[in-house]
Amino acid sequence: MEIACDESGSEGEKLVGGVTAVFAHAGVALSQADADRCVDALREMIKSPALEYKANHLLRAKNRWVLLWFLGADGPLAGRARVQLLDKRRFLASRVRAEFGAVTGPLELYNDLLRARGPRGTLDPLFPAILRAVAQWGGPVSIVHDQQLSLTNGRIRQLQQLAPRLKSLTLVDSQYDARVQVADFLAGIARRVAEEELNGRPDREVIELLMPFVVGPRMWHA
Repeated sequence: MEIACDESGSEGEKLVGGVTAVFAHAGVALSQADADRCVDALREMIKSPALEYKANHLLRAKNRWVLLWFLGADGPLAGRARVQLLDKRRFLASRVRAEFGAVTGPLELYNDLLRARGPRGTLDPLFPAILRAVAQWGGPVSIVHDQQLSLTNGRIRQLQQLAPRLKSLTLVDSQYDARVQVADFLAGIARRVAEEELNGRPDREVIELLMPFVVGPRMWHA
């Protein structure tokens, strides 16, 4: 099985004080032809001249009907996509408690301390997300992933050692692979919706449509 993956909200090991509060990682099991048809349909519906569409195009109020189609039972993702969501502050706090027993100071200081420990104590949520993605789909899995500087050849080899069912991990430019673009849409939408809920502005209609794709019982996990 080949899965196309992308993330939204990745800021490496900087988990607090950054631009985003939630990290999302999505995977889709679409053929190239199905992904091309999905992107073509979105272009026809949205009619933006942008060279590459992003989640923001679907999240605009005027395109809400397109968003509901994309996530809905009759849309292109039904039964063929999954997304992981992680509240970065909660994730960091859980790591601090595991290391020190309790959180007794600003999380920013703990973030710097744990980052200084180097690769053995890496905090980047991208790596465990890839491992979970492999486990989610069952059987041997090949992943096509949007380019990430942190996914070095050495890191990819390490991931394959940790997840023997990961047969390959190939980095591509999302602009040239519609499957990765679709994963990017789902990750970006899920991240934005989760952050809005964290800020007390839940979009119940979209959350209900997202939940079948979200791995685990909650909107995000630490």
